[in-house]
Amino acid sequence: MAEDNLSLEEFSPDQMLASEVQVELDDKSAHDLAPVFDVPVNISAVLGRAHMSVAQLLQLGQGSVLELDRKVGEAIDIYVNNRLVARGEVVVVDDRLGVTMTEIIKDGDTAA
Repeated sequence: MAEDNLSLEEFSPDQMLASEVQVELDDKSAHDLAPVFDVPVNISAVLGRAHMSVAQLLQLGQGSVLELDRKVGEAIDIYVNNRLVARGEVVVVDDRLGVTMTEIIKDGDTAA
């Protein structure tokens, strides 16, 4: 459902990177979360998927092209600890690849 997604389009590309955000411990809610600040999480940005047999996989080599199930320009899925939390776009930041979130997926909305 489109109404279950929160758009992040109002943020400009020059916004601060998530790794640059400073956390204010004086804020009651942030202070309450202090014990979990150092808990590691696994973040994955999935460009697409492909299914193949082991024989096909073994035939891949340098320069092989692997066709994914997504079209050019289609949103990528962003997972945190194997749970879909957002969709976004691939961006280039200082000659490195990055991901910008374009919508946040509310709990229970996993429709593609």
